[in-house]
Amino acid sequence: MATDLTAPAPTRLDVAPIQRRTVRLLFLTQIIGGIGVTIGISVGALLAARVAGTALAGLAQSAGVVGAALLAVPVTRLMAARGRRPGLVTAYLVGAVGGVLVVVATVVHLVPLLFLGMLLFGGGTAANLQARYTAVDLAEPARRGRQLALVVWATTIGAVAAPNFAALADQTTSGWGLPPLAGPFAFSAAAFTLAAVVLLVLLRPDPLLTARRLEAAATPAEPELSSGGRGAGMAAAWRTVRGLPAARLGIAAVAVGHLVMVAVMSMTPVRLGESHSDADVLRVVGIVLSLHIAGMYALSPLVGWLADRVGRRPVILGGVALLLAACAVAGTAGHHTPLLSVGLTLLGLGWSGTMVAGSTLLSESVPTAARPGVQGLADLTMGLAGAGAAAASGFVMRGPGYPTLTLLAAIATVPLVALALRPVPTGAPDKED
Repeated sequence: MATDLTAPAPTRLDVAPIQRRTVRLLFLTQIIGGIGVTIGISVGALLAARVAGTALAGLAQSAGVVGAALLAVPVTRLMAARGRRPGLVTAYLVGAVGGVLVVVATVVHLVPLLFLGMLLFGGGTAANLQARYTAVDLAEPARRGRQLALVVWATTIGAVAAPNFAALADQTTSGWGLPPLAGPFAFSAAAFTLAAVVLLVLLRPDPLLTARRLEAAATPAEPELSSGGRGAGMAAAWRTVRGLPAARLGIAAVAVGHLVMVAVMSMTPVRLGESHSDADVLRVVGIVLSLHIAGMYALSPLVGWLADRVGRRPVILGGVALLLAACAVAGTAGHHTPLLSVGLTLLGLGWSGTMVAGSTLLSESVPTAARPGVQGLADLTMGLAGAGAAAASGFVMRGPGYPTLTLLAAIATVPLVALALRPVPTGAPDKED
């Protein structure tokens, strides 16, 4: 019986139905996984405050971000050796184990177990992030941006639906004897497990392994391109990226866009709390962050279409322009909530531009065999940049204040702009074209 590793190489005509099926499946699992991630995030800080105290609540949330970044390394190594399906399934199952550990930690009031659970819970986020790369393994060059963006957009549905599921989950599990706020993490674990099972059963043939067989068949003189285990480590990934200007730009776009977004977004609720009463602040923060999330995901298909039509670099630069506009609007808004809402919406749109175009450019700029390792390096860099920005933003907010934070975030885009405007050397065509 043929398996993903032994099946004959398909022809290019065979790839179109495989790609359509893959994108549809990823769209479905992104919704399921997005619900799992967002349910946990929506109550994570409150739950951590009850178990570990308010002082440690922020660190517990950061553990999930760091966990997603660190888990990208072993997950992408597994993908490099065995394909996308084992990597995505493993990431979701790790996230499910993390959700269970958070529930147990809540029941027994064990703080170290809570932090371990939140760290592993990041596996759900790692799987959601890696799914966007899976969408372009077999995509036609002219449609890579749109198909990656479509999978990113699916997260919107899960993110919007999740807060409603959080209340339902808490009410349902209260009858099982679980403490308040533990139920959403139980539901998250169930959602991650469901996504893992769906991918395990239906993600066949594996898109990455299929792409490797196609590439090997097209270039029989270069068999090393189909080697799954080589070049999977972060050091090897960095060596690959270092020699490819387009890949460096892709990683920089993803990381810098995420850094700016997290730095400004994480302190905006605090800024709103300075001018609203305790009775109103949660409602106002909910509205502002909903607009921000809509900016991040709702228009991603349009962003992907633009990346395919006008090019990756122009869309990256457009995303940077939106990030700068967001910093300018939010930083000068004072305590004017409508202007802060506009700023956060622009912030989400700018993030979408750098994320979609940067991820697409990165994926198409490296050989198929090197993609998992390089993509893992990108997600590791992005996650650590976001975690660092979140940690530093609190100190800036406590000291110079919110306007200074937005100014520093804007300055952080300068290296990215310089890299994006750097001319491509003559005779070295940029693969984004």
